[in-house]
Amino acid sequence: MRIGASVLDFATVTDASHIQIDGSGRNRIDADSQGVVGETDLSPSASEQVGGDHPGNESSSGKEGGGGNGGGPVDGNSGNRGSSVNGDSGNRSAVEANQRGWVDAGVIAELREMIGDDGMVLRATELKVYECDGWTIEKSSPEILLRPRTTAEVSAILKLLHRRGIPFVPRGAGTGLSGGCLPLGAPVMICTSRMNHILEVDYTSRRIAVESGVVNLHVTNAVKGRGMMYAPDPSSQVACTIGGNVAENSGGPHTLKYGVTTNHVLGVEMVLPDGEIVELGSPTEECCGYDLVGAIVGSEGTTGIVTRATLKLTRAPEAYRTLLAIFADIENATRAVSAIIAAGIIPGAIEMMDQMIIRAVEAAFHAGLPEDAGAVLIIELDGIAAGLDEHARAVTELVREAGANEVRLARDDAERLILWKARKRAFGAVGRLAPNYATQDGVVPRTRLPDILRAIIEISHRHQLRIGNVFHAGDGNIHPIVLYDERDADETRRAVEAGRDILKACVEMGGSLTGEHGIGVEKMAEMPLIFSPEDLAVMSELRRVFDPDQRANPNKIIPLPGACVEVAAPRRQVAL
Repeated sequence: MRIGASVLDFATVTDASHIQIDGSGRNRIDADSQGVVGETDLSPSASEQVGGDHPGNESSSGKEGGGGNGGGPVDGNSGNRGSSVNGDSGNRSAVEANQRGWVDAGVIAELREMIGDDGMVLRATELKVYECDGWTIEKSSPEILLRPRTTAEVSAILKLLHRRGIPFVPRGAGTGLSGGCLPLGAPVMICTSRMNHILEVDYTSRRIAVESGVVNLHVTNAVKGRGMMYAPDPSSQVACTIGGNVAENSGGPHTLKYGVTTNHVLGVEMVLPDGEIVELGSPTEECCGYDLVGAIVGSEGTTGIVTRATLKLTRAPEAYRTLLAIFADIENATRAVSAIIAAGIIPGAIEMMDQMIIRAVEAAFHAGLPEDAGAVLIIELDGIAAGLDEHARAVTELVREAGANEVRLARDDAERLILWKARKRAFGAVGRLAPNYATQDGVVPRTRLPDILRAIIEISHRHQLRIGNVFHAGDGNIHPIVLYDERDADETRRAVEAGRDILKACVEMGGSLTGEHGIGVEKMAEMPLIFSPEDLAVMSELRRVFDPDQRANPNKIIPLPGACVEVAAPRRQVAL
């Protein structure tokens, strides 16, 4: 493992990261910290020092939405002013005002020398394509988009931005679902999608080295001829990229058995915010010292830009048995999930869809799903062929005892693929139900799935909104889909509040704010539900080890101590 002294010199960095929090909404930064003397005002009324003291996020991907989204854009350019959920539009205006003018003609000329005209996007109409990820409630465009082709180009870009003190956001495919690639107080967006080469495959050691812009599914496609696969499979795997997956610690339906991205990343090459290129990790699964790769995976672009990853390959299962269990109501379906796991059977995946989603999917894809069902479970068993039939019979008996009206077994690969097409395209099918939707990503213990479903129904009634449900039921990762119309300001406000209420209910039931989509901007306000001010301060200090100035994807993940969480809220689609 190689990493520069700027990262491993913990004595220096820790001293430079010492933060004291007082009750006035200010962060007190030691006089020897980054050359800053005295206080930085972080109270809600303060004008923002953009990129100076805000923790960031590396959104380059997602999980369910799958993620290839490395960080977001921020601009001060165009319309959609609106106001924040809390009505705090003045602070956002200050962020935008500070941002404008950072990328001057001299910076643009230097960037053009580095990556050429074809590596830059400056036109406002073209930049609007990059104004959001899958979390469409909040939007903001970058001032400039850069599309490097190599690690060396990324390094040169970041060295320039470091000299000029300009914050930036990484971006992959933009499939994330938490606003991680919104550019807030960061005028430069760096997209890794052109870094899309598979560099090396080692079948003997079962590993593959890829650039960060390689599409998730392309990794498996490259090795499946040799009976191998890359296990993490976000629903957006046909589009999301490895850089985004690393940023968000993406998962997918088969994480129940195989784990999430962090379980499959052996090492990364990344460029720190000052332009230094470092390598973290080891070609083997075990390495000495601190697990720095573990700190990078899931950091949502707040530590730098990952340009290359060495991934673990997994032997593809010899056989599959894929079941569709049909239930009259959703509560019995969730109880069946716990019954399967309690019996000592660990399927590759257990996915659930409720009636609203079933009907949308069937209308879109004609997969043969029963539209009168209250819920369905897709249960996939995989592994050595011997014994799978016995497990399939056991699962069939368990779900029938839990209340399944019918259990279907996919007769061949074609039927299996139809079921998975229906599940993985469920989010796209929801577009038939409303002009807009917001996908949540909470987690509860498996045994609390019936309870969280009752809570979601109550929240739906209270806010007078329709909410459909798609779950990674096997590991308690829920994805309620809140339907709304962005043209109705009150309805949009209620959609945001409903999402927050769902996350609060997850925490109260012993769960978490996210299973795979990340925190981004969407869930920043909820971080104090789980973490104390001291916890959040420690997270900020860890981030400063890699990014002392906090210029990488600023204003993400961690709410500022003592300050309004909406202090740097982005422009929204409608005034709230």
